[in-house]
Amino acid sequence: MDPCVFSTWKRLQADLIQTLSQTEGVTLGGDMRADSPGHSAKYGSYSVMDLHTGKIIDVQLVQSNEVGSSVNMEKEGLIRSLSFLEASGVTIKTMVTDRHPQIQKYLREQKPEIRHFYDVWHVAKGEEVAAKCHQPFYWSSTTSSSGEEAVAKWASVSNHVQNIHSHNNALFPECQHPAPAESHSNKWLKSASKAAFKLQKIVENKRLLKDVAKLSPNHQTSAIEGFHSVILRFAPKNVVFSYRGMLCRLYLTAMHFNENATRAQLKTKEGAPVYKIKYPKYKKGKYSIQAVKTNQTSGYVDNLLQILFNEVLDDPGRFTTELDQLTIPEPLCAQFERPDRDEAVAGFVSRFSRPEQV
Repeated sequence: MDPCVFSTWKRLQADLIQTLSQTEGVTLGGDMRADSPGHSAKYGSYSVMDLHTGKIIDVQLVQSNEVGSSVNMEKEGLIRSLSFLEASGVTIKTMVTDRHPQIQKYLREQKPEIRHFYDVWHVAKGEEVAAKCHQPFYWSSTTSSSGEEAVAKWASVSNHVQNIHSHNNALFPECQHPAPAESHSNKWLKSASKAAFKLQKIVENKRLLKDVAKLSPNHQTSAIEGFHSVILRFAPKNVVFSYRGMLCRLYLTAMHFNENATRAQLKTKEGAPVYKIKYPKYKKGKYSIQAVKTNQTSGYVDNLLQILFNEVLDDPGRFTTELDQLTIPEPLCAQFERPDRDEAVAGFVSRFSRPEQV
């Protein structure tokens, strides 16, 4: 089935790229998924999404020994994907990623023509104050026309929590909310208090403000996280796959995800949109509202079967040749020197056959 999946994805991908190549300035999102946590990962799959359509347009699989170690896989995945897309005629205007240092440096030095933004959630989760004040964090980036304005709005938070709503910044001179009620007076931080100074120091951290200026105002990469969660259905992390098997499972996931990426919201018989209430653990009893989508479809499976029976079985060589042209990395153990088997066994036997000393 691998040759069928490989060929089918390449056909679908070619159609997606053909459309993008006719678009003036494309906005893409990218992120990597490792097959295991920490620095012990064997595979890293770098996924690139067209953020206007929410469809995966490329997936690059990198094996850790190709790039020295697992910490280098994300950068390599991005490089391969950008090279492939640009060679296919896609003009990339904007890229939204996390704050990976190697990604930042590569795009800044090697791709200055691409405007690089950070995904808001990835920045917020790495900053304690931003994570707890995530609503002002998102608001600062999505309501601003420039990075400088986003910085001004975020920096105003340290004033706002002290019940100070006028700010010494022309880009954001005062808060835009209605005047707070007097009954809330006990909820503000005391001005010039130790807590207020500590908060201001954290909020106005130079590194954080530099990152706030690069927050994406329009598009985020949360949908890519959704794609990564779907991969678990096709390639669970507790199962070991060959390089070719893993790659084809990623392609199969992309086909499933893209088919269901634009599902409409479910409606009642009366035509009212359907929502459900969720209680995420991290919200500690508070709820969130989520739109209910129509049921998922799997038309890609019928397409795969048609290609299998109508094309692959008639001329399997054409499909297997295409797949066999893949460059398969050496196994991870190939980088280590292997001992002579007889010498290793002799040493083992000798070590365990020594008489016990009394």
